[in-house]
Amino acid sequence: MKKKMETAQTDSPIHGNDKVDLTIDAMNHEENRSDETNERIAKENADKSSSEESDMTYEERLEAQIDDLKDQLLRKAAEMENMRKRMQRDRTQIFDQSKAAAIEAFLPVNDDLQRTLDALKTSNPDPAFLDGIQMVADKFESVLGTFGVEKIAESHVPFDVNLHEALMRQPAPDSSVESDTVLQVLENGYRIGEKIIRHAKVIVSE
Repeated sequence: MKKKMETAQTDSPIHGNDKVDLTIDAMNHEENRSDETNERIAKENADKSSSEESDMTYEERLEAQIDDLKDQLLRKAAEMENMRKRMQRDRTQIFDQSKAAAIEAFLPVNDDLQRTLDALKTSNPDPAFLDGIQMVADKFESVLGTFGVEKIAESHVPFDVNLHEALMRQPAPDSSVESDTVLQVLENGYRIGEKIIRHAKVIVSE
């Protein structure tokens, strides 16, 4: 009877915790085998590379080093060229912005000159005085032209939000005038190429 009980105890199934421990041990064993395989492959590749390099002659190794240095120099030269172009583009942009800001600051002076001329022409001023004011105004316009500044002063043209700022809307004096037409320019606008320095202030037809 005692012998049968010992046999039953020996043949009893493995408990759950024991199964987990066996599974973990198996996984660790497989992981160790994988690491050993990777290390062996890396060592074989290193030995192969070292063997191939040792098979190269001194001249071949020197040529390989020269080719590598040439490649590095070409990449550095390309980087320097790109940097030079970027810096040139940034300098041009800064110069254009500064020029536009300076011109915009002087535009009110030109506006005052033009208003003075308009007022003098209706009040019988001394001709010499009027000629002097006109000469200064013309010189100012010449300077603006030198910097490529164009005046936006046309009337009876379609209203363009990119060029004009509508201060007022009123009925057109003529029925043939279409809606959204510039009837009068109250203050000239200015631009340099496509860049608008100041929009023209206008009256627009309803």
